[in-house]
Amino acid sequence: MAGTEVKTARAEWGTRFGFLMAMIGAMVGAGNIWRFPYVAGNNGGGAFILAFLILLFVLAVPGLMAEVALGRYAGKGVIGAFRDVVGRGGLVGLGVVVLLVNVALMSYYSPVIAWTLYYAIHSLLFSFTASGFEPVAFWEGFLADPTLTIGLHTLVMGSIAAILALGIRRGVERIVVYAVPALVLSLVVMTIRGLTLPGASEGIAFTFGVEWEYLTYSGTWIEALGQALFSTGLGWGIALTVGSYLREYDDVPLGGGVFTAIGESSIGILAALAIFPIVFAVGVAPDSGANLAFISLVQVFPEIPFGGLVAVLFFVGFFLATFTSGLLITEVSVTTIEEETRFDRAQTVLGVCGIIWLLGIPSAYSVELLDYLDFVFGSWGLPLATLAIIGVIGWVLGPERLRLLAVNRNAGIYIGRWWDPVVKYVIPAVMLFIMGYFAYDEFGSIEMIGGMVVLLTFPIVGYAIMTVLEGRDRRVEPVDVPGGDD
Repeated sequence: MAGTEVKTARAEWGTRFGFLMAMIGAMVGAGNIWRFPYVAGNNGGGAFILAFLILLFVLAVPGLMAEVALGRYAGKGVIGAFRDVVGRGGLVGLGVVVLLVNVALMSYYSPVIAWTLYYAIHSLLFSFTASGFEPVAFWEGFLADPTLTIGLHTLVMGSIAAILALGIRRGVERIVVYAVPALVLSLVVMTIRGLTLPGASEGIAFTFGVEWEYLTYSGTWIEALGQALFSTGLGWGIALTVGSYLREYDDVPLGGGVFTAIGESSIGILAALAIFPIVFAVGVAPDSGANLAFISLVQVFPEIPFGGLVAVLFFVGFFLATFTSGLLITEVSVTTIEEETRFDRAQTVLGVCGIIWLLGIPSAYSVELLDYLDFVFGSWGLPLATLAIIGVIGWVLGPERLRLLAVNRNAGIYIGRWWDPVVKYVIPAVMLFIMGYFAYDEFGSIEMIGGMVVLLTFPIVGYAIMTVLEGRDRRVEPVDVPGGDD
């Protein structure tokens, strides 16, 4: 660590629009374009969306505000922000926990970005509307070819490294201010096309019609809770990192909370509205699960007029969504490690992306391993990281203090005292519930064993690393000498 190093002035987002697009670009990814429609399809469509929106604004938005505000309060990456709150020592290792979870997540998310890149390329080649095209054989053949999956994973991480090396304004911001609007435009055009198809009204009814019985199922609420937390990226360290680059007069409640939640949920609903009218129009089951995007939807394109162009809109938009998320997920580690070491940004980007690439090779090779890691870190890793961030805010820094110093500073919406108990008690309780629920549900399984390994080893490793490094870098404070210069 290099606590004694003098750093240059910290970068900032060039515009408020750039900050907002970074937040939405970070949150909108596979969770919205791929996961949201099929999870909604499995849980009653409109009923799921209603449960999702309730949990999003009751839990995820206050938590997102807290994480962005912590980044703004400290003006540093994950480890630096934790050090500002807990002081020097082993407890800063809680920041390392967030970092470890973040790197693990990105290691298996990069192969997913590679999937979307592969499909985006083939959509541009109009492969999906070619005579004799077989969606199942195409998908299974792709996954069975390690040269393709690992090669595209390598291309994805190389592209992310090239952009991140340019910095916050010249790299990340320049990409997201174009990619996010392009994603929205592609979904809007696809939705308009889908709504003109015969039978599309059934898709609209499925998307917005509420089958009230689904709201009595605990499974609907568990899935909606997972979607609300996963799609906003709460606890990933992304919101903290993006918030650390905020300018003095930028708004946390509107930009970092409400606008982001409305933006990412709207894109998720728009994706459902783009997909369901089309699948209903040609008779595809809306509850096709994870295969909805890569197999079921692909079967639809040859059946509709201008299906090749619709495929381009969908898969190019899908790729943009996952790629911008990947940029911001990786930026969490880049920001933190650059601040905490003597490496410059280019060296840090190369090192971080190299590590993620190496760790991601097994997931690129085996979709079964990818699914396993996704379940383990989604069920235990992310709640642990969220518990670390929200726990430090709620029980060490104090939500009231953060609310007054960072959340409500230059805010367009005043956040009242109701926010304090939500951050201090409700969100941590929900994280503990999620971990406990999956431990009970998966008791004795290999997934539970993996989750317990994460829960036990990550905090120990983080504490040990920071105990050693913080002790080594501790400086002796200068002593005032009588008669010295004023």
